[in-house]
Amino acid sequence: MTTVGEMMQHPEVTPFYDEETGTFSYVVKDPSSADCAIIDSVLNFNYASGAVSYTSADEIVSFIKDKRLTPKLHIETHVHADHLSAAPYLQKHLGGKTAIDKHIVEIQEEFGHFFNEGTEFQRDGSQFDLLFEDNQIYSIGGLECMALHTPGHTPACMTPVIGYVAFVGDTLFCPVYF
Repeated sequence: MTTVGEMMQHPEVTPFYDEETGTFSYVVKDPSSADCAIIDSVLNFNYASGAVSYTSADEIVSFIKDKRLTPKLHIETHVHADHLSAAPYLQKHLGGKTAIDKHIVEIQEEFGHFFNEGTEFQRDGSQFDLLFEDNQIYSIGGLECMALHTPGHTPACMTPVIGYVAFVGDTLFCPVYF
């Protein structure tokens, strides 16, 4: 088994801050290739009007196109209640696969009941391309990565460790109980 110490590579990390939600999104690039991952992207949503916009996501699209990067993964560290994910939008415009912790199915089950969604709402994680297991090893270009299941804020929080960098998302927030 690979240890975190053996994964001490130096990814290139570019943060993007969405002031309205207080959310950081990241583009994490393999320094030896054009391969990258996008972590916790933001789809702008105006709660008062219900309008969706793509300002934050388009900033990432521009950056990736300007740098000629190749997104391999759109990683969610958890289900976001403070903002909507732009991963499907970015996937459509840039390619790559969506990924989240496999415990998303527990959250989907709770949300399905809470919002009285019936059988139309899939509760099997099929909205994502990859469901990470705890300690699963994967790569982004030449960067070795590990998915760590870190429940806390939600039962499906995950910390992607990419090279020597750990992206904790909202793992340090107080737990949410359903």
